[in-house]
Amino acid sequence: MIAVTSEGQKFGGKTIKLIKNHYASMRAVLQQKAVKGTRSSRRRCRELQQRLSGKEARYQRQINHEISKAIVTRAQEIPAKIALEDLTGIREGVNQKAGKNHRRKVSGWAFYQLKEFLSYKALAAGVPLVLVDPAYTSQTCHQCGEHGIRNGKSFKCHVCGWSGDADFNGAKNIAFLGRYVDRPGGSEGLPSIKAVLSGLLKAPVFRPE
Repeated sequence: MIAVTSEGQKFGGKTIKLIKNHYASMRAVLQQKAVKGTRSSRRRCRELQQRLSGKEARYQRQINHEISKAIVTRAQEIPAKIALEDLTGIREGVNQKAGKNHRRKVSGWAFYQLKEFLSYKALAAGVPLVLVDPAYTSQTCHQCGEHGIRNGKSFKCHVCGWSGDADFNGAKNIAFLGRYVDRPGGSEGLPSIKAVLSGLLKAPVFRPE
C-alpha cells in the first residue's frame, strides 16, 4: 500500500504490487544474465536494465501524480489541511535485518516524489500541508489513545477492543496530530502523538480561507 487517508481511502492495491514485482523479477533475471554472460551480453543487459529503470520511474511518476491529485482534490472538498508523516531518510532508515521483500517495498517507491507532488499541488490549490512526527503513530490506538499491537496489516487495541486495518489506524493518528501543527516544513521540534495525548497541548483552530 502506497498511501491511506484518514477517511479510509487506499492508494496502491494488487495491480501496482504486481507491476512492481514484475519489474523486480526482470531486474533479477537481467542481473543473473549479466553475471554469467559474455562481455557483449553484459553490455546488452546493462542497457536493458537502464531502459527498465526508466519505464519503472515513469510508471511511479504517473501513479504519484494520480494519488496526489486525488488527495488534494478531496482536501479541497472537505475542506481540510493535509497532514503527512515526515519520512525524511526513509531509505536510510530501513532496517538492514528486515526481509528482502520488506526492504524492496519500503525503498522501491518514490515516496519523496509523492510528497513533492502533494506539496506543490496543495500550494497551487490553497490547501495547507504540514509534516508531523510519525513516532508511535503506528503503535497508538486512534480510538482511545492507548498502546496497541500492530501485526502486519492488522492493528488491535487490548484496552478499548478496536481492531482493523493498521494503515488506516496510523492515518487517523497522523490526521489527529496534524491538528496540532500550524506551520509547514519538517517535523523537527514538533510534538509527538504521546505529547499530544498527554493533554498538555491544544489544537489550533483551522479556518479555511
